[in-house]
Amino acid sequence: MSTEEWESLCDGCGMCCRLKEEDDETGEIALTQIACRLLDLDTGQCSGYNERHIKVPECLPLTPDNVKGLKWLPCSCAYRMLAQGYDLPDWHPLITGSPESPHEAGYTIRNRAISEDDAFQ
Repeated sequence: MSTEEWESLCDGCGMCCRLKEEDDETGEIALTQIACRLLDLDTGQCSGYNERHIKVPECLPLTPDNVKGLKWLPCSCAYRMLAQGYDLPDWHPLITGSPESPHEAGYTIRNRAISEDDAFQ
């Protein structure tokens, strides 16, 4: 799969851009309803995608090699689904042709999260 094809799998849900808290003792990861400051909560897209690892050093790139081990990715994540042998869901933008379809289907953090800029003022 080319880099462009891999990148096209992102449905713009924004769920992987939520801030995470790791329990030091158990290693369990809790997902918050606070989104990375670079995430545009209206579009579900990163506003600084090409520079995200510089602006947010803890931003973890999703790769074919690491996606299976990222248990905090939602079950609806296309990267995770394909890694587990499933097809894309029928609401995925590559199926529908619409970037709004994940939002319409309720599989995004739109209207469910706040930006870390607003949370930590």
